[in-house]
Amino acid sequence: MTPQAGVPGRNNNSRGAIFTMLAMLGFASMDTITKWMVADYPIGQMMWVRYAIFCLFAWFVVRRRGLRAAARSNRPWLQFGRALLAVIESAVFVLAFRYLPLADTHAIAATSPLIVIALGVLFLGEKAGPARWAAVAAGFVGVLLIVRPGFRELDWTLLIPVAGAILWGAYQILIRLCARTDTPDTTLVWSAFVAFGATTLVGPWQWRWPDATGWALLVAIASLGALAHYALIKALDHAEAGSVQPYSYTLLVFVTILGAIVFGDVPNHWTLAGAAVIVASGLYTWHHERRASR
Repeated sequence: MTPQAGVPGRNNNSRGAIFTMLAMLGFASMDTITKWMVADYPIGQMMWVRYAIFCLFAWFVVRRRGLRAAARSNRPWLQFGRALLAVIESAVFVLAFRYLPLADTHAIAATSPLIVIALGVLFLGEKAGPARWAAVAAGFVGVLLIVRPGFRELDWTLLIPVAGAILWGAYQILIRLCARTDTPDTTLVWSAFVAFGATTLVGPWQWRWPDATGWALLVAIASLGALAHYALIKALDHAEAGSVQPYSYTLLVFVTILGAIVFGDVPNHWTLAGAAVIVASGLYTWHHERRASR
């Protein structure tokens, strides 16, 4: 294990928080543009262009070290599986944006930090007291408030962001596992090139030629996604997965504001109530464990 790659001794929760919030702002902006474009362009095409530019970004970041050296991983199969999972997770959320408002999608997706807490205990050996487990349970109560099974016709489209939240939580756990043996640059390179290879199997066959505005928006999506993913990789390199999760809730704030401004989508009271329960449960856990650590 190299000094750069190892997590022990590198935990810095302040830096992790800053990188996490920057990542969430990038994801919120990317998702807003994606929702705007998904009505006119195929999902495969959008993701292919996105990851093609992501590859250029990854090369730019590691150019001094060299692409081949940066891609050298101690756990290549783990990196490959993690990167492939990211493609599937991204496609699931883009599909959700086609059918649901941004705020509704992300209110359900906001359970992913709680999923990370649970998976971090199961697979990373991270500690979780009763407060964390209570937060996980409360978070799913929040989802039930949004979905309201038995009180409304259960729209199958609401299950899409549920699946996306699970995949997103698993993806963050795999990033943390990769950070134990590989540098952030290695994770970045695998993220970009595996995803590009996977989307190349689909993207060219769904191609619809964009106009000038379409190209500009596709480039914006790709650039924002690359910067956001790298910020998240850096966040999870500096801090434990569980410790940065409360800051992930800023994504919900960002997408609600952008969704209202761009699309006029104002969440209903059930969505707001469910989101409030989810966010409050995560923030309570964070506050409780900060006090306990003192």
